[in-house]
Amino acid sequence: MSVEARPAMRAPPHPLREFWSSFSANHGAVAGLATIAILLFVAVFAEVLAPHSPYLTDSTAFLKPPFWQEGGSLAYPLGTDAIGRDILSRLIHGARLSLSIGISVVAISLVLGIALGLVAAFSRGVVDFAIMRLMDIILTLPSLLLALSIVAILGPGLMNAMLAVTVVVLPHYVRITRATVIGELPKDYVTASRTVGARTMRLMFVVVLPNCAAPLIVQASLGVSTAILDAAALGFLGLGAQPPSPEWGTMLADAREFVLRAWWVVTFPGLAILIAVLAFNLLGDGLRDALDPKLKR
Repeated sequence: MSVEARPAMRAPPHPLREFWSSFSANHGAVAGLATIAILLFVAVFAEVLAPHSPYLTDSTAFLKPPFWQEGGSLAYPLGTDAIGRDILSRLIHGARLSLSIGISVVAISLVLGIALGLVAAFSRGVVDFAIMRLMDIILTLPSLLLALSIVAILGPGLMNAMLAVTVVVLPHYVRITRATVIGELPKDYVTASRTVGARTMRLMFVVVLPNCAAPLIVQASLGVSTAILDAAALGFLGLGAQPPSPEWGTMLADAREFVLRAWWVVTFPGLAILIAVLAFNLLGDGLRDALDPKLKR
């Protein structure tokens, strides 16, 4: 007696494979990821890739144009600034500085935001009210104006600028964490963990937080671009990284008076900021599409 063959059951796709399938469907996100990978490579190997020191001046090459213009030279492919420093070398080292600022600001604000959001969601009552009203007060102030005020009080400098930008972006992580955790608390798996005697710290960081990671990852990706942009704005106003640091915003500030005479000293730092910010925004959009079940194709 023949036994009818049962159809083979297909194994569910691996989560990483499923994530990459959804992420790679967004070509803009893939382009953003590739651009970020290139920027990180340039930042890590800046000492090797830069043809000159970012601080080295050449008294015979003031405001030298890029190599494709008349008077340009391959020794300075993107030209030089007003005191003879190589623009390309300063852009390469500026990638290291600007990306370090963006990633550091997001890392600090993400840790603090998760901690405050978890405390607010689990405590509720007076503690929740106090934390969220403080975040609301910060959000009511224009971000750049608040950052300027903090730096004006603490004094200009790179570390103070990073602290100011951290304060500006912190409320977003607190609000996202609190809202996501409150949505998870009534679910059965949290109730089951409470029933078996899980302590509050375990509920926070082991049970609930991993299920709230998706929106935080998306916000962190978008937050890097915001941090880079705000740090560049502070540097442009003379309150962030101080000369001769090769930070992109500071490079723009140094080149203001040469806009009409030497277009390259303004254009290339501005393009670097534009490309970095756009890449992180595209990556954030792709992560949102891949991690949010409602937006998956």
